[in-house]
Amino acid sequence: MDRGDELPFDGPVLVTAGALASVPLSRLPDVLWTVQRYLSPRLGEYRREYECALREPDREMFLVEPDHWVEIGGDLDLDDRTRKAVRRTHETQLERSGSTHDRREEFESALEIRSAVVIGVDEE
Repeated sequence: MDRGDELPFDGPVLVTAGALASVPLSRLPDVLWTVQRYLSPRLGEYRREYECALREPDREMFLVEPDHWVEIGGDLDLDDRTRKAVRRTHETQLERSGSTHDRREEFESALEIRSAVVIGVDEE
């Protein structure tokens, strides 16, 4: 996924996450690009190691352990607020996509004990 591609998040997800985050909405897309550049080369690893909750043409969503974002935040040197904003964006996308596929309750329950990682993929 290069910068010419779109982020794997719906517009309303970005607005919601930005409104709830302590990170300015204007800064959030750049942070999410940094995270996507980190995640994209690891797609195969996520496919092998984590449960794929949902696959859509332009993204795959995985359920991960709750502290997964602490590790990613450390690798990318994200401060606590930024890391939480990124995590919230990924979880909000899973919930929104869950609504589209009539699985929102299932995903909301899963997010009580896990977190979500959304990785953009080339449309197939």
